[in-house]
Amino acid sequence: MQASLRSFLVVVFATFFSIFSFAEGTRTWEQSKFEDFGKGTTNGVAIRSSGYLELAPTFKAIATTPSTYIWAIASDKSGNVYAATGSPARIYRISPDGQSTVIFEPQELQVQALAVDKNGAIFAATNPDGKVYRIEHGTAKSNASPNTSKDKPTVDPNWTSSVYFDPGTKYIWDLELDNNGTLYIATGDTGEIFRVTSKGEHSVFFKSDEAHIRVLAFDAKGNLIAGSDGSGLIYRISPTGEGFVLYSATKKEITALAIDDKGNIYAAGVGEKRASTAPQILPVNPPPSAPTAVAVPGPGQPTISITTGAVLPRGVTPMPNLTTAGGSEIYRIAADGSPTRIWNSRDDLVYALAFDTNGKLLAGTGNQGHIYAISSEDDFTDLLKASATQVTGFAKAANGGLYASTSNLGKIFLLGGSPETEGTYESDVFDARIFSRWGHAETRTTGNVELLARSGNVDNPDRNWSAWTKVDLQKDAELNVPLARFVQWKAVLHAGNPAPKVDSVRLNYLSKNVAPDFDDVTIQPGVRYQSVPKSSSSDISISTSASGSPSPVRFDPPPITQHDSDSIGVKWTVHDDNDDQMVYSIYYRGEDEKRWLLLKDKITDKFYAFDASLLPDGGYTVKVVASDAPSHSPGDALTAEKESSRFEVDSTPPRIEALSATAGNSQIHVTFHAIDSFSLIDHAEYSVDAGDWHFIEPVGQLSDSKTENYDFKLPISGGDADDHVVVVRVYDRYDNMSSAKAVIHGK
Repeated sequence: MQASLRSFLVVVFATFFSIFSFAEGTRTWEQSKFEDFGKGTTNGVAIRSSGYLELAPTFKAIATTPSTYIWAIASDKSGNVYAATGSPARIYRISPDGQSTVIFEPQELQVQALAVDKNGAIFAATNPDGKVYRIEHGTAKSNASPNTSKDKPTVDPNWTSSVYFDPGTKYIWDLELDNNGTLYIATGDTGEIFRVTSKGEHSVFFKSDEAHIRVLAFDAKGNLIAGSDGSGLIYRISPTGEGFVLYSATKKEITALAIDDKGNIYAAGVGEKRASTAPQILPVNPPPSAPTAVAVPGPGQPTISITTGAVLPRGVTPMPNLTTAGGSEIYRIAADGSPTRIWNSRDDLVYALAFDTNGKLLAGTGNQGHIYAISSEDDFTDLLKASATQVTGFAKAANGGLYASTSNLGKIFLLGGSPETEGTYESDVFDARIFSRWGHAETRTTGNVELLARSGNVDNPDRNWSAWTKVDLQKDAELNVPLARFVQWKAVLHAGNPAPKVDSVRLNYLSKNVAPDFDDVTIQPGVRYQSVPKSSSSDISISTSASGSPSPVRFDPPPITQHDSDSIGVKWTVHDDNDDQMVYSIYYRGEDEKRWLLLKDKITDKFYAFDASLLPDGGYTVKVVASDAPSHSPGDALTAEKESSRFEVDSTPPRIEALSATAGNSQIHVTFHAIDSFSLIDHAEYSVDAGDWHFIEPVGQLSDSKTENYDFKLPISGGDADDHVVVVRVYDRYDNMSSAKAVIHGK
């Protein structure tokens, strides 16, 4: 068993040594991967999955609504965008120049979905227990509740509304118009899709065995594509209402659909599938600053208690399953029906899909407000980050742009088709862990790119760091920042030809050498340590740190421990903030002695074992000295030392004196003295005629002295005529043992 364990450890650590290495002297911090750049802060800069920075498309906020949630947006041919909101429930009309007007305010608690027909009529679905309203510019009598509060914006009287269709279901999730003006309505609780013609004729178009139909879209052939919540099904439904499941996603809920001009269907899925078919209804993450708990009705359940970070109006029905559990995925279903997963994230949830002017797929996500541009499998761009928590919808804007809506806060943004003229990227804060001197920068850039740097001694740059200093990339690229523990760099990208791009930034630094620092030195008598064989050196290096910045951390393989009563093990824990290689020396000193004597030097392990017989019996202290000399030039090395607690060495067994054994009256009477030169007598045992060992107590019963007397009698069988052999053995406190025997001759 021990040999197998040893072989296993050899294989494991040899593998580690072959993968990791450690650097001494000058060190570097490099960012050149998507994961590295993703830790920083972008402003007009996009991050490609292949690992570089480039200018992002223009993106500006054009309106901020009083509503917390924008559930859907739609635009008309004039470039006006309409926002369906909740908390409070309204529809806002926002012109291309950002002018906002309330055109509808229903009695229901939120407006969930929107559709705009060719004539500019707006269809709006409300939740819960909602209806579909038709909203037009001054042509019908309004059924919305009048606005009598001075604190609320006035509903534009030029817009009127009427109930267009009441499906009699708990939830209405999405609306979609076909080329003939027929409206299709996706509902929840019973998983039905209703069809309402332009003449007002309505019917159930499709009935699913899923509880919810969440999203709708039309393909070029007039088939209705629908995504469900429950089993994550994607249906293709013919114009006659015949349904066919194109794909059963690995996620439980389909949250968005988009179809390109080649007939490829793109679908976003979120949430882990569970055994229950009734989905739990959870809200989009609200702002974390306003805690509360609300009761929200959910499909298949009377109420669900939800603890959130914002106060929702009583009875508000948020979108289902929008939590980060399980992350999200995007699938592409080709025209021939073959499915492929092209993107996934453990942290981002996809709420909306659309195509930009170049036909590239965009994904609006939460709960960090990112928009991703997805070209193909494993090729995507973190395009930009909105100043809100979730990007919930897209709609076409004038001049080839896109409107984007957000929740937490409820805003409307305009995403342009051309890149920004300038963008900035601030790296994350790098922690060198030690006061350091910062040298030159090494960069791989294209186009007009500026680099700046700053440093400080607290992890928050806003707390009195140095000012940003420009790095002259045309000269020596020296950072010229104060010596400090933390550093940060910033890139400024300017539009031009060629387009600006940052592939990598590497900063060189040298940390001030600090002495090793001991945590503990322990002594373990009766233990022998054995090193695990190594291929190259005593430590390995793994890139990690508490701040998330890459930095080397050594890992020491634990020793193989064996029991050996003749050995004394010494083990210590020590760390070096520079992560230098260290070498150790062990000294010992006897009690009442002043001089330290070298026991062993040039040790690379953090443990050592030696034979106890090397030292005379007595009290001792061990001192371990650590030096970082292997990592530094002669004269620059530093040392540290630590003493162990006092321990005792006792390798001499006790003596047995005056052993006497006599027989008479069917008894054996045994007496003897036990004497130890250093430690206390622990216990004694006897055996008669090679029988079992039996414990015996000293005279006075308490064994607490270096000298103990023993006097005891034991019965014998067979009378006094037989011969008997009595053996006694005595142990001291360090398990040293001696024995003696006495022979009794029969009469």
